Amino acid sequence: MIALLCGLLASTGLMAEAKPGDLPPDLLGRTLDGQTVTASALHGKVVVLGFWATWCKYCMKEMPILAGLQTLATDRRLPLQVVYVNSKEDRPVFVRASRVLNRRMPGLLITWDEHGSIGEPYGASRMLPVMVLLHKNGSIADIRVGYGESDLDELVAEINTLMAEATAPAADVPTGAATQ
Repeated sequence: MIALLCGLLASTGLMAEAKPGDLPPDLLGRTLDGQTVTASALHGKVVVLGFWATWCKYCMKEMPILAGLQTLATDRRLPLQVVYVNSKEDRPVFVRASRVLNRRMPGLLITWDEHGSIGEPYGASRMLPVMVLLHKNGSIADIRVGYGESDLDELVAEINTLMAEATAPAADVPTGAATQ
């Protein structure tokens, strides 16, 4: 009964989608070598999540640009981490693509979202590419759907603004709360 209700709410658009200011789900997928990547482990960095698939031509156009940003950030020791999340592709496709991409773009952190559940809150199960920008405190700064070369300057400016922000707590936690 609960599953039916959740399905009905999702189909009518009544279930909450992630939006700026929200904390994202922690899991960002697993790497080719099986390491779990979480948003909480990346606190203190601006995180760019890119949801992609090998069949998505715009994803493949976007990827080298994000890899270039990651390389620049790494070289300059800037607090940025690009995580490229492969969405809803079979494991053999993910493995082959990751091996090729890791050789060509070693700075990208590539993970796998077999069922699309990680990208679901951002609409990545309906359309690709989807890019999610996270503040240093881990909260969602922006969600971008689609790709356009005319948007690149705006994207770089937004990432620079996020990197210039001071790190703040991820959630409002009452101070002086008694613990038991």
